[in-house]
Amino acid sequence: MNVNILFMLYKAKTNSKGICPIRCRITFRKQRKEFSTGIFINPSNWNSKQQLVEPPEPDAELTNTQLSLIRTKLNQAFLFLQVNEVEFDVNDIYSQYIGKPLKKDYGVVEVYNLYLLRITKLIGIDIKQVTYDKYVESGRHLKSFIKYKFKSKDIKLKALKSNFVTHYEYYLKTEKKFQQSTLNKAIQRFRRVVKYALSEDYLAKDPFIMYKPKTVKKKVLFLTTEELKKLEETNFEITRIQVIKDMFVFCCYTGLGFSEMSNLKKSNIVKEFDGELWIHVYRNKTRGFYKVPLLPKAKQVMEIYVNEDDDYVFPRMSNPKFNAYLKEIADVVGIKINLTHHIARKTFATTVLLYNGIPMDIVSKLLGHSKIQTTQDSYGEIVQNRISTEINKLKGK
Repeated sequence: MNVNILFMLYKAKTNSKGICPIRCRITFRKQRKEFSTGIFINPSNWNSKQQLVEPPEPDAELTNTQLSLIRTKLNQAFLFLQVNEVEFDVNDIYSQYIGKPLKKDYGVVEVYNLYLLRITKLIGIDIKQVTYDKYVESGRHLKSFIKYKFKSKDIKLKALKSNFVTHYEYYLKTEKKFQQSTLNKAIQRFRRVVKYALSEDYLAKDPFIMYKPKTVKKKVLFLTTEELKKLEETNFEITRIQVIKDMFVFCCYTGLGFSEMSNLKKSNIVKEFDGELWIHVYRNKTRGFYKVPLLPKAKQVMEIYVNEDDDYVFPRMSNPKFNAYLKEIADVVGIKINLTHHIARKTFATTVLLYNGIPMDIVSKLLGHSKIQTTQDSYGEIVQNRISTEINKLKGK
């Protein structure tokens, strides 16, 4: 924590009168900052070892006093920054010397809270409440890590290094016992906060620059043709269970997400150019409209529940409650996988579409994916399996 102040001649700028400027160089933590003192002397009268101007230089004493004053002011600026216990560099010393106010030195948690405050105003406009809540939750994980690692409520943003991210990842994995996908989401949210800090010039260097998250490829779970048929043919005496089963089957033939299914209205069923009925819905996840044809099985299920007195096609309930009933249904039917509503969307993509020869680009459109790459990443392996099955059939022929 020492600062080195050196005066030196800038002989390359010697003018026609044979005098050149004196520059000042500040060195701190192996970083340098040079600036002009505004003082000009004859190079022959400069004692670099003593850092003094010597006679016969006119006003030598006054010049030395000026240089001494510059040195004193620089040392005062350096001491001021030390006393205030802020993280600073050589440029901050110069800024303090010329009287330029320093930028506020934010903390990591402090900036995270600023980001939360910023996105609060976007709830209902660009983001959902549930998205905001996940940021709040990830913020708690970040705070607990800082307390665990640094024994402090917060650390300076400028102190962030690339190893901070790797240590944070290790903490989430070993102490919080997070799965890789959950861990990736927490770090992804923190990364967005860091990008915000960079854009606001609170941080000079991106600590994520060398970080690469581990990709997680989840196995696609769906109902086979046999399982779907068995589910369709199973009827339940308890009305609420039968309703859940029918709603699930409807989604197996339409690919609707839970939100789209719950909010499906009669007005969303539209006769299209081909004279057939199509579902037109707004998908919250992609914030866009998409269309899917109403297949005969889906139409058959829908007609059971359409009520003249209600705009909504199906009874409405919460996702957790819906999934809880699905577990009972799976036990009765003999479905071994963990049955959730999302399995219906996967079944639509695989068993209903891909296994019946629908091309990947059409599947992507029907699922409402904004990019075909998203569909390929999720269902590419399914396509490979189908190709293998078809080739084996060909060999038999």
